[in-house]
Amino acid sequence: MSKIKIAIVGIGNCASSLVQGIEYYRNGSASDSIGLMNWDLGGYSPSDLDVVAAFDIDFRKVGKDIAEAIFEAPNCTTVFCPNVPKTGVRVSMGRMLDGVADHMSDHPETSTFLPSDEPESTQHEIIEILRSSGAEVLISYLPVGSEEAARFYAECALEAGVALVNCMPVFIVSDPAFAKRFEEAGLPIVGDDIKAQLGATITHRTLTDLFAKRGVKLERTYQLNTGGNTDFLNMLNRDRLASKKESKTEAVQSVTAERLNDENIHVGPSDYVAWQKDNKVCFLRMEGKLFGDVPMNLEMRLSVEDSPNSAGVSIDAIRCAKLALDRGVGGILHAPSSYFMKHPPKQVTDDEAYTHMQEFIAGTRER
Repeated sequence: MSKIKIAIVGIGNCASSLVQGIEYYRNGSASDSIGLMNWDLGGYSPSDLDVVAAFDIDFRKVGKDIAEAIFEAPNCTTVFCPNVPKTGVRVSMGRMLDGVADHMSDHPETSTFLPSDEPESTQHEIIEILRSSGAEVLISYLPVGSEEAARFYAECALEAGVALVNCMPVFIVSDPAFAKRFEEAGLPIVGDDIKAQLGATITHRTLTDLFAKRGVKLERTYQLNTGGNTDFLNMLNRDRLASKKESKTEAVQSVTAERLNDENIHVGPSDYVAWQKDNKVCFLRMEGKLFGDVPMNLEMRLSVEDSPNSAGVSIDAIRCAKLALDRGVGGILHAPSSYFMKHPPKQVTDDEAYTHMQEFIAGTRER
């Protein structure tokens, strides 16, 4: 199979884990594919991904080979593959727009974004970089709350003729107008808001589904998350949280036997704890009633390294976008979006999503 040429927007922790993972699995095989949901996906292995373009606005990353940029501050995720060879692909200056919240400047330089003095690229320049690089799939890792920037890069993808995997909680794929335009252009889109391999959302959904299937009436639940990466620091600005909170809450509500009233469900980022770095801790509580209306409750604490927890999912989402390109399918890829994302255009149970994904990979389901 040919390589899958990808472009990355936002060279943060998630991009670091993705690039490390491509190299980490390069000489592996299906027998040692720990941490992957699929070793072979439609004939493509994890190492078939080839980064050909990258965009950021931090002066510590712009102009550097992506193999170096992924280890620059404020990135703080686990380094599980320290010897990523140079790629010859240098990080281009992107467009800042609303990508950097004002409050970020109040924190130490090692924890926050430091915008480059280099002139920001124009839309035309970004489109030309995507075209000249031969990029086939653009993956968006912009900070939460970057509504304007997310739509800007989606427009760039459309104009450049590349597929889009939207890993952030700005509703691009869920926007009927954008979805129609990508379909008319014959370009696949997967989104919105990446759902980690085994994170807070998928665990909360699985337990909620279990309550429903076992006849337990769920009455109240919360999911509180803390972390110390730039994502959590960025989300201290509560104004940037609206779409993130909606995405995470709807992911849980969609699998309840009966929707909970707003006051009985709280799902979302809770606080920034600097020393946690890229470690994310989820505190989960569910209250309900068993046989005879006898009350019960469940409490759980989940600790994961946040960015590696999503990288394998991203690799699969990218490979699905490439499969769709190979098959001449444009527009929303519903099966991958439902399985890999928190806020797909159509919410289904995880069991259904898994079945649909296998059908999509096998080619018996178009999208």
